[in-house]
Amino acid sequence: MPIVVGQDTSKTRKTLSSGGASVAYYSIPAAEAAGLGDFSKLPASLKVVLENMLRFEDGGRTVSVDDIKAFSEWADKGGQNPREIAYRPARVLMQDFTGVPAVVDLAAMRDGIKALGGDAQKINPLNPVDLVIDHSVMIDEFGNPRAFQMNVDREYERNMERYEFLKWGQTAFENFRVVPPGTGICHQVNLEYLAQTVWTDKDQDGNEVAYPDTLVGTDSHTTMVNGAAVLGWGVGGIEAEAAMLGQPISMLIPEVVGFKLTGEMMEGTTGTDLVLKVVEMLRIHGVVGKFVEFYGEGLDNLPLAQRATIANMAPEYGATCGFFPIDDETLRYLRNTGRDEDRVKLVEAYAKENGFWRGADYDPVYTSTLHLDMNTIVPAISGPKRPQDYIALDSAGSAFAKYVKGVREGKDASANAEVRWEGEGGAPEPVDIPGDEGHHNKGWYKTEDGAYQLHDGSIVIASITSCTNTSNPYVMIGAGLVARKARELGLNRKPWVKTSLAPGSQVVSEYLEAAGLQEDLDAIGFNLVGYGCTTCIGNSGPLAAPISKAINDYDLIATSVLSGNRNFEGRISPDVRANYLASPPLVVAYALVGDMNVNIATDPIGKDKDGNDVYLKDIWPSNAEIAELVDKTVTREAFLEKYADVFKGDEKWQAVEVSGGETYNWPPTSTYIQNPPYFKGMSKEPGTISDLKDARVLAILGDMVTTDHISPAGSFKDTTPAGKYLVERQVPVREFNSYGSRRGNHEIMMRGTFANIRIKNEMLDGVEGGYSLGPDGKQTSIYDAAMAYQDQGTPLVVFGGEQYGAGSSRDWAAKGTNLLGVKAVIAESFERIHRSNLVGMGVIPFEFTGGDTRKSLGLKGDETISITGLEGDLKPQSIVPCTITYGDGSTKTIDLKCRIDTGVEKEYVEHGGVLHYVLRNLAKAA
Repeated sequence: MPIVVGQDTSKTRKTLSSGGASVAYYSIPAAEAAGLGDFSKLPASLKVVLENMLRFEDGGRTVSVDDIKAFSEWADKGGQNPREIAYRPARVLMQDFTGVPAVVDLAAMRDGIKALGGDAQKINPLNPVDLVIDHSVMIDEFGNPRAFQMNVDREYERNMERYEFLKWGQTAFENFRVVPPGTGICHQVNLEYLAQTVWTDKDQDGNEVAYPDTLVGTDSHTTMVNGAAVLGWGVGGIEAEAAMLGQPISMLIPEVVGFKLTGEMMEGTTGTDLVLKVVEMLRIHGVVGKFVEFYGEGLDNLPLAQRATIANMAPEYGATCGFFPIDDETLRYLRNTGRDEDRVKLVEAYAKENGFWRGADYDPVYTSTLHLDMNTIVPAISGPKRPQDYIALDSAGSAFAKYVKGVREGKDASANAEVRWEGEGGAPEPVDIPGDEGHHNKGWYKTEDGAYQLHDGSIVIASITSCTNTSNPYVMIGAGLVARKARELGLNRKPWVKTSLAPGSQVVSEYLEAAGLQEDLDAIGFNLVGYGCTTCIGNSGPLAAPISKAINDYDLIATSVLSGNRNFEGRISPDVRANYLASPPLVVAYALVGDMNVNIATDPIGKDKDGNDVYLKDIWPSNAEIAELVDKTVTREAFLEKYADVFKGDEKWQAVEVSGGETYNWPPTSTYIQNPPYFKGMSKEPGTISDLKDARVLAILGDMVTTDHISPAGSFKDTTPAGKYLVERQVPVREFNSYGSRRGNHEIMMRGTFANIRIKNEMLDGVEGGYSLGPDGKQTSIYDAAMAYQDQGTPLVVFGGEQYGAGSSRDWAAKGTNLLGVKAVIAESFERIHRSNLVGMGVIPFEFTGGDTRKSLGLKGDETISITGLEGDLKPQSIVPCTITYGDGSTKTIDLKCRIDTGVEKEYVEHGGVLHYVLRNLAKAA
């Protein structure tokens, strides 16, 4: 389907010759020559958005000349001009957890548009959509050669209903491709194969047009591809669906924070160490809702794989994206990963011609700047529950002891837990634990019958996982070399550590095998378990039953170490309280130690075959060793081979059967896929925004409540509302799978909203988990309380603290909120994606003003809330009055800032959500 762009007669449309061919493009220098402004000092990331305005300028219907001129004013005003614009990304990326509900919504929209008298074929992606199945594989089997195949087999057993549905979607919708299971993680597949840096397509007149490769993705780490100068960020599934249906993304011209890198990485440090420091610095600086662009001479020493690691972690530092401009390293990476040579030449010619190239004279205007000398980077980890909780490695042991002391303070500490082990494996020596005070941890010992002891700090999961780091051959080769050196000295993982290796693409296995390192990783338990997100998204699989029992019986603070991007409470495993992010080489090292109390930077990590102490420095490879193997084994040929049939899949995928035609035949007995209620009984015309009257409080939540706390994620038990739903339908516990795999069933997901085991509703004193007070004043599950209020016709509100909705772009955090009957969320501040998702589902976000907070107002949960000023001519970001009626009958009126940020967002809320808005407009156009 051709792209729709501005007219051929546009003053900014020019022709570019590259590789013996000519293509049209929209020229920023030509816009300057036409008197539209001076754009020479714009950051490259903002020039990408400016080009989008030039290409889609339509006289003001969606993009006006004033929108274009606003970018020149942005530079004149020192990097600020928050004008509302309509932005159209070139394509959409999805993964299966977020992609399944998106395709469910599209299928439901086809039913909905037919009910409104429209044409079902109007519900079709206008922009290319790639969905990569990467979130479903779980680590049931590990530490042996059978692990990969057994996990794949279980994946298909669990998810066949979902895969049949996705394969139907691939046949029913145009411009929609599915990358089958077992291929890789969506962001790594995007970086290594799908992304082109400069995209080409034919316009409505059949002419070839070149323009920056841009995208939005239904996963927050879509930002990873910014490392290759591809502007992309995560959005909720609902916003992505609107984008693929041709709806522009309404946004404000962002501020751009310049992050200057100088120097180069020191011996013994990794890209992971660098990104953890970057995350800490940018969280302190404050970049929510902003672009971050990296510049400076240090980029000359930073391979693209390292850049991608930094770009990947943009959600962790809170930015919309972390962008790296096009330069020589971009071209080198494109060539090395198998991109066509004509494409690489086009990227270079386009970037230099249109002002996107980072040369020695690159010096744009930024809203604000930071500086980091990479010579100052030291080995580090972060944790135990936030990515920005940076810890220098030489302080890790003492930092953990301090954390434990804080958790245990005021509690009656229990005795240590004893776990019996079968098979070989020597006992570790006793460990003196800092801050123990002879209270809870008494160290390790071996009894006469061979039992080992777990205690606070026992590392029960060590996982090389996630696109964040497995996309980086320097840290992956480094991990393999650590394993080799440890193996040579006779070290092995501790027997209570669940180890796993889940690369982001098959290319990783190719070069680990070529380097002979996979054998070394296998020898210490890091066998291949699958190609997917696994531990990083909570698909770590069950721990051995004795370990799980010991942790829970004795209330132990078990730990995990993973090379991922998220370590929020309750995310990695329901048995693990403290989670630490680390580079893949450090993950291997921690598996050898098995204990977070050990100061791994200075203490012995084990003993060699002769009984001598072994230190981390004894098994750590040099930068030269790593670089030599990377140069030798990470080849263009490997990328070409592994991506040759990327959409074909294995025999299992090819055998998946497809049923259904233009519309989907919803299986009534399916517990995975159900027709959602969003469009049932929908009128042809929108409604209006009404004041909120006499709403009750469903939850009062604290700071940094993430979408992992709000949205159903990970595993769940049969005693939960979701578990009871499945048990009632004769689904055995073994087949529960995960919340993420059941995102296509709204009945499961609404029961799991706000049900995280670590969430704390401040209405209940000291209670963890998804509980609230029902209309009768008694404690019950949040789901049951919400349903009881719905039966009474009572609207609900949720209160929150700072950074409400941080984390992944989980659209179900907003969908579940909506289905529970919540009409408004009132918080101190919102993270970007979740605020947008709430609006997209018709839930209004409000922010406190004037220093008010849930605490200063003394909220208990028995209040009644009324918000007025919403009816009539509501302006974006209006200040509106809110009256709180307390349980004792007293009242207080405060001002709230309505976070409907743009005029388009107001229309979305009037329609009941962005999909209702799109559906009605498409039905009218039919």
